[in-house]
Amino acid sequence: MASTRLPGTPRLLRALNDRAALELLLNRGPLTRAQLGEMTGLSKVTASQLVERLEQRGLVRRVGEQAGGRGPNAQLYAVTPGSAHVIGVDVGPDRVVAACADITGSIIGRVERSTKDTDDPVGVVHDAVVQAATDAGTDMTSVRRVVLGTPGLVDPGSGEISFAWDLPRWHRGLLDDLRRDLSTTVVFGNDVNMAAVAESTTGAAAGVKDFVLIWAGRGVGLASVIDGRLHQGSTGAAGEIGFLPVAGAEVPRHLGRKATKGGVRGAFQSIAGADAVKAIGKKYGFRGVEAADVVRDAVEAGPAGEPVLDELAGRLALGVAATCVVLDPPLVVLAGEVSQAGGPALAARVENEVASITLVNPKVVITGVEAEPVLHGALHTALGAVRDEVFGSTTA
Repeated sequence: MASTRLPGTPRLLRALNDRAALELLLNRGPLTRAQLGEMTGLSKVTASQLVERLEQRGLVRRVGEQAGGRGPNAQLYAVTPGSAHVIGVDVGPDRVVAACADITGSIIGRVERSTKDTDDPVGVVHDAVVQAATDAGTDMTSVRRVVLGTPGLVDPGSGEISFAWDLPRWHRGLLDDLRRDLSTTVVFGNDVNMAAVAESTTGAAAGVKDFVLIWAGRGVGLASVIDGRLHQGSTGAAGEIGFLPVAGAEVPRHLGRKATKGGVRGAFQSIAGADAVKAIGKKYGFRGVEAADVVRDAVEAGPAGEPVLDELAGRLALGVAATCVVLDPPLVVLAGEVSQAGGPALAARVENEVASITLVNPKVVITGVEAEPVLHGALHTALGAVRDEVFGSTTA
């Protein structure tokens, strides 16, 4: 019986050591063999064997030398950027943005395509993805995963889009179509969830295990991270806060197919979405083409614009409060173009209002991801999965 178990032990240890070394090289590299040995606690011999093994597999490469004391200079090693690539995609009603990153996370290709006046979403995504890879100097054979951030519901079981607000041409079966077309792993992710991934990686929620992200832009949405993991719900509808019933607002009933076709706005969407924000601004003399323009002008107007921020904060606080009395997170991040336009002045008002109407008092801050959070969240999601695949197969 012992003979059936023991051979796996050295293999497992090698895999763990290899992964630890690769993570160190990603986060702190370039490093010498001696430095890797010191940081991992491995002997010089074992560290040298580890580096040779990873170098043979094309996962690390020599990138220079480090001058030392007596004797020859030590070789410096780093993760081979081209050992794998990923592509993240931000899909909106008017455009598709695709970016290609190497396994180190460096973005080396980016493409933007219009989605207006097209009946072929697969074709638009295909063009953007392939062109992003080409722009990065590679091709689809090295792209291990494509993650698309999209509005709407993503079924956690099948990974399919079950309904996409603003994207009527997106439908069940699209995932299989894209996988066949691109000949690689393709994954859908809800756009606000992708923004939360970016926030937890490089934004205001970095290092925070429990937080919620409220998106205020063209629409409203929510992502909740519990113990470091996104909570999607049994059907992928967790976070569809636009349908939160709100007293004083019309609550649509018997939604059925009307909602999935985009024909009905939920109560919270009707009081906090872009149209509502522009209506608030108009009431106080502020007008703009986009809701974010209205809020930005109100902030810049100083005291004259405060009524706009007060009313908007009061409405957003209803959604934040409803979420926080259930989840009780220590942190709420306001994201989306309307939130960014409101800045710290809006965040402070929302925080104070939530504290005044509930028993919870979460810190409310503005997003720390200044640009393209959905795209960056999609890239981080893809990189996490591909690093597990590539780094986890080092002893295969």
